[in-house]
Amino acid sequence: MRAVAKVATVALVALAIALNPHVAVAADCDAAGWLGNCEISNEGTQVDITGTQTQPGTPNANPGGGQPPAPPAPPVAPEEPADCPMNRCNDLYEVIVPPDVTLEDLASFRPAQPALTGQPAGFGVVGMPTNVVATASEQIMAGTILGWDVTVRFVPAGFVFSYGDGTTMRATTGGTTWERLGQAQFTPTPTSHVYAARGTYPVSVSVQYSPSVDFGSGTWRPVAGFVTATSGAYDVRIVEARTALVDRTCLENPRGPGC
Repeated sequence: MRAVAKVATVALVALAIALNPHVAVAADCDAAGWLGNCEISNEGTQVDITGTQTQPGTPNANPGGGQPPAPPAPPVAPEEPADCPMNRCNDLYEVIVPPDVTLEDLASFRPAQPALTGQPAGFGVVGMPTNVVATASEQIMAGTILGWDVTVRFVPAGFVFSYGDGTTMRATTGGTTWERLGQAQFTPTPTSHVYAARGTYPVSVSVQYSPSVDFGSGTWRPVAGFVTATSGAYDVRIVEARTALVDRTCLENPRGPGC
């Protein structure tokens, strides 16, 4: 509405001058809202008014006319990178996983032989239990596998006893003495054996170790299968026992019955 009123005012001034060319014109462009961007000329017969109107306090952003310039485009946010796979990201890095280990890879790592003893020490009696005791413990050793520094652990998992008369038996422990069991001599134990005849029998034990490896992460990775270590032979002499009623011991009478 304000712009229309300004145009109407200018039109009235122009009409008044055209009707009376000798009238002095005191048009004030600034007062009309033209901000000094107008010109008035009087040729005696007509008055020419030219100019460009702008709003007060607003700079002339497009003095040459035409369409105003388009506003600048907003900045485009960078695209988020796609999730990297577990083993590589844009070829910048690669995750190296330690190799899987088999029993063949552990050929250079051998656990120590188990120890083997018996009760009574070195002999037994026909028809009575002879106690056999094997000793083995966890073992840890360091080395290299497939170019990797590694720590190998062997844990006893099974004991296979061979009693020398064709009999074998597998146990989860190596057994223990009668004294620790609180048992009397010649009583059965989980690892004892009864021989049926006299003779000397080579007794042995094979310990099955369960292996695992650690490549420095602090986590043990189990290896399928067992690594076996076998003891040397432990000879047991089996004798027959006979009883006799005597009045003196063998120390007192070495020639007595049974001495």
